[in-house]
Amino acid sequence: MKTEVLVIGAGAAGMMAAARASGDGADTILLERNEKVGRKIGITGKGRCNVTNCCDSRAFMNKVVTNGKFLYSALKELDPEGMMKLLESCGVPLKVERGQRVFPASDRSFDIIDGLLRYVKKQGGRLVTGTTVRNLSVLKDGSFSVKTDKGTYEAPCVILCTGGVSYPVTGSDGTGHMLARELGLEVTDLRPGLIPFTIREEWCREMMGLSLKNVKVSIRDASQTKPKKQLVYEDTGEMLFTHFGVSGPLILSASSVLQSLNRKNQRDYADGSYTLHIDLKPGLDEEQLDRRLLEDMDKYKARDFRHSLDDLLPRTMIPVVVRLSRIDPLKKAGDLTKEERKRLGALLKDFAMTITGTRPVEEAIVTMGGVSVKEMDPSTMMVKMIPGLFMAGELLDLDAFTGGFNLQIAFSTGNLAGKGAAEYINKYR
Repeated sequence: MKTEVLVIGAGAAGMMAAARASGDGADTILLERNEKVGRKIGITGKGRCNVTNCCDSRAFMNKVVTNGKFLYSALKELDPEGMMKLLESCGVPLKVERGQRVFPASDRSFDIIDGLLRYVKKQGGRLVTGTTVRNLSVLKDGSFSVKTDKGTYEAPCVILCTGGVSYPVTGSDGTGHMLARELGLEVTDLRPGLIPFTIREEWCREMMGLSLKNVKVSIRDASQTKPKKQLVYEDTGEMLFTHFGVSGPLILSASSVLQSLNRKNQRDYADGSYTLHIDLKPGLDEEQLDRRLLEDMDKYKARDFRHSLDDLLPRTMIPVVVRLSRIDPLKKAGDLTKEERKRLGALLKDFAMTITGTRPVEEAIVTMGGVSVKEMDPSTMMVKMIPGLFMAGELLDLDAFTGGFNLQIAFSTGNLAGKGAAEYINKYR
C-alpha cells in the first residue's frame, strides 16, 4: 500500500503527527500495533491523565531534564495553552489543579484518547490498528518501505513515534530504537526516568503504604567532599513508602535528576553514596520544633514515650521513629532529657536513608535516553542524514519532571513532525 506520510505509533506523539500532516494536506496513514490507540495515555496519572501543565515557556523549560534547548521550535509551534485549546475544541473539557497540572474535567484519561482520535479523523488521517512493524528500509529513490505482519507500505515520508521502553505492555517495547540503530542512527543509553527508588534500610518497608504530604526531600551525594556540592536535589511536596523503598511525585522527579547525573558521570548507585533526607516538619525551625516537642511531652507526660507522638507523626511511622531515636520506648514522655528531645528533633528534621537503585525500566513513567537529538533537525523533527524520516515523542532523548511536561513534549514534537512531513511532501511533489 502506498501513501504520502506513514506515521508509526498511535500514542500522544503519533496521533498529533498524523493529525497535523493530514490537516496540512498530506495523505496520511497512522499505524498502531495494538487494537486500540493511546494505551500509555490511558494509564497516565493513575487513569486521570495529567495531559499538560498550564505554565509559560520559561517555567516549562525549567522542568525539562534532558535537552531542553532542542524543544524551542516545537513548543513555539504548540505550547501548553495551544494544546489545551486544541483538546477543548475536540470536545474535551479540561481543569487545572495544584501545580498548574491540567486534567480532563471528567478525570478519565480515555476522554483525552477519544478527543485525539477524533482530531486525527477530522483532519483526514487514516488509522490502521493491530499491525506490527517488522522492518524499515530506504529505497533507491529515497522513499521508504515499511514491512509489517500484514503487508508492506511504501511512502516518501515516515514519522516514527514508537515511544520508549517503559511499560512495554502498552506497545513501547524499544522497536523504534531498534529501527533507528539499523538505519545507523545514534541511540543514547536507555535508563528508567520518573521511577521509584529502592532503599537499603529494612525499616523503610515497615511504613509501606504511608503517604507523606508537605515534607521536604533532599538528596545528597556523599562522594562529593564539599558540602555545597553534596546537595543534588531538594523540593517540597508528597512522597510514599512502598514495599521496596520510596515513590511519589517528589521521588519520581528526584530520580530523573539522579539518573541524569549518573549518565553524565558514568556511575550508578552501587557505592551507596546517594542518601535521601526527609524533613518531616519543614514549616518549623529547630527551636520551634523543640518547643512543639516540649508541649507534646508535657501533654502526654504520663504516657510511655512510644505512645506520646500521635499528634506529631502518622501512626505507621511512630515505631520506626521511636527505634531510630534510641530513646527507651517505655520511658515516660515527661522524663525525656533535653539531649533526648534534641536527638528526636534532629531525627524529625533529617530522616535519612540510603538509595540503592531504582525499579526496572519497565516500571518507569518515561524512558531517559533515546535517539540522539544531534541526529535531528529541531525546526522540523526530520533526521538530518535521512531526508523524509521524522521522529517525535519518547523515542527521542528528551524527558522532563512529572506534572504533564512529558506528554506536552510528545504533543509538541509530534505536531512539529507532522508539519515538517507535510512541508516535505509538498516539496517532494
